[in-house]
Amino acid sequence: MRIPSFSMHRRASIAGMLMVCSFLAPACAAWADDDPESLDIMERQMEHLQQQQMALQNDLMAMRQQIARHRAQMGGSSAATGHPLQVTGSGGHVRGGWVPSEGHATAMSVAGTGAEMETRGRMPHIGGRSAPATFEPVDQPTLESVVAHREEDLISHMANNNVGPHNRETVGAQSAGALGSKVFHLGPVSIILGGFFDAAALVENRQVSSGIFNYWNAIPFRDSSNFHTTNFNGDARYSRFSLMARGQLNPHLTVAGFVETDFGASAETTNPYESNSYVPRLRQAYLTLDDSRANTHFLIGQAWTMLTPDRVGIVPRQESLPETIESSILAGQTWSRQWQVRIVKDYLQHRLWTGLSIENPATIYDTTGFGDDLGNGEYALPNGGYAKIGSNGVGLSSATTNYSNEIAPDVIGKLAWDPHWGHYEVEGVVHFPHDRSVINGVGENHTAVAWGVGGSMILPVIPHRLEVRLAGLTGRGIGRYGSVLLPDATLRANGAPALLSSAQTTAGVIAHPNKMLDVYGYFGMQRSGRSYFDEGGNAYGYGNPLADNTGCMTEGSDLNTAALGGCTANIRSVEEFTIGAWYRFIHGQYGTVQAGTQLAYSRVHTWGGMGGAPTTSLSEIFFDFRYLPFQ
Repeated sequence: MRIPSFSMHRRASIAGMLMVCSFLAPACAAWADDDPESLDIMERQMEHLQQQQMALQNDLMAMRQQIARHRAQMGGSSAATGHPLQVTGSGGHVRGGWVPSEGHATAMSVAGTGAEMETRGRMPHIGGRSAPATFEPVDQPTLESVVAHREEDLISHMANNNVGPHNRETVGAQSAGALGSKVFHLGPVSIILGGFFDAAALVENRQVSSGIFNYWNAIPFRDSSNFHTTNFNGDARYSRFSLMARGQLNPHLTVAGFVETDFGASAETTNPYESNSYVPRLRQAYLTLDDSRANTHFLIGQAWTMLTPDRVGIVPRQESLPETIESSILAGQTWSRQWQVRIVKDYLQHRLWTGLSIENPATIYDTTGFGDDLGNGEYALPNGGYAKIGSNGVGLSSATTNYSNEIAPDVIGKLAWDPHWGHYEVEGVVHFPHDRSVINGVGENHTAVAWGVGGSMILPVIPHRLEVRLAGLTGRGIGRYGSVLLPDATLRANGAPALLSSAQTTAGVIAHPNKMLDVYGYFGMQRSGRSYFDEGGNAYGYGNPLADNTGCMTEGSDLNTAALGGCTANIRSVEEFTIGAWYRFIHGQYGTVQAGTQLAYSRVHTWGGMGGAPTTSLSEIFFDFRYLPFQ
């Protein structure tokens, strides 16, 4: 059979395009694994393929029409059979192929940023005398398909810094929100799933009822019986699920939505004796808009704060987070997950990144010496008035949580540099603690200006095998951006915020001896300054030398202060040393199963007061099993 108006040269051109695509798919996968810089090349190749693909679609549709007319003229259909041809959706998803009378089967799968093409069949002989291909049209479109394993984010160009994007199977990537390696399609929208099933446990030498979430402020001193008892706890509440939907608006503009949740929240009805009914909580939920032509990236929603150290560029889900099991991450780690509006631009072939973020504010106050809460965030001042630092939640907010008064969002700026070796960044934040005082019936608002500066670096000592991570942040009034959650401020005599100096740092060595094993060691530290005053024989403020610490070393004084002394014990610093490893003992088409263990030692130092500066410590052993079905 001869197809009218289609020369052998034309058919050879189409077949050649498909053959090029078939060889390109495995090459793309290898490039993404070995050389992150090639992502830029891949993106240009795929944009070119998209244009060719649309032209190919037009040719294929024209061929179908000519075949239909030819069959009508011949009064029958070809006896040859082959795989059907399917053209699906406006995004250009093509599936199908053809089978000539001779030849060998060839499979091809190409995954692009906006359009995916998958063709299976036999390639015709080019330039020979083999019979021409025959086609069998199919009218039913394919609305959903799995195309291939590939990198999740080709839309974000990255320079090769010998650090590279996260390996999905590492726990640092999982903490940041890594997605799976398979892409599902619903018409022109791509769906990528992520998450894992988690079963963790720990043994600790103190009773701290926070599970695998380390709450360092609650580590008991010797005055508490909790100091003298060990504790075991296991749960699955940090099992996680995530989803991203992504659409290609045009060859250069991509929109995506990402959501991530686990069961880390605790309702009033949650109990550890029967149901352990922990409730879902929102970890991340945001929208992104990426323009690969202008090299600009927009994000709005709840995500890791831009102060969190990154691994490459300033890219969502590429935050540099420790591989620890503990869900509170590491003492001294800079992080928060909160609402934000972020704009990022990269320069110099994606090596220089600048970012500006407007983020949701919050202030942690310490009210030592100011007496009990008078109600709804009001604390008594020494002159008879009170300071209003927040309000209890109403409506759909938690009625047992006091939300701080805030006058403006936090403003964060970051500069990141990705040379050929390592990742380096500097950042800064400005925060505006705000409260109101009422003294002798006269009210007054107070606003302070808190600030912080910091930076981080990743040094690939042996690229992709051994790296050193360093990070730090220092300033005044920024304690909440550290894992320990030390206070940002206390109060002055007139009720105005008194900012506390703050510093936090982490250092880590991470090794990947092979694809199955990750080994790590970290040190983290966070510390707080002090601010205080004395009036009427009473001590007010954080770290006051007149604070009562006389009972911190006597068990039972936490319940009988009058007889045995008190234990104010304002924390000066918290240090943590930890080592651990993860082993992926199952890794295949059904996902990854890994096990981890971690040893951690934390030590708490306090500001000196009457009775000295007591210290305490916590030793822990963590165990964890995870199944990652999408990795």
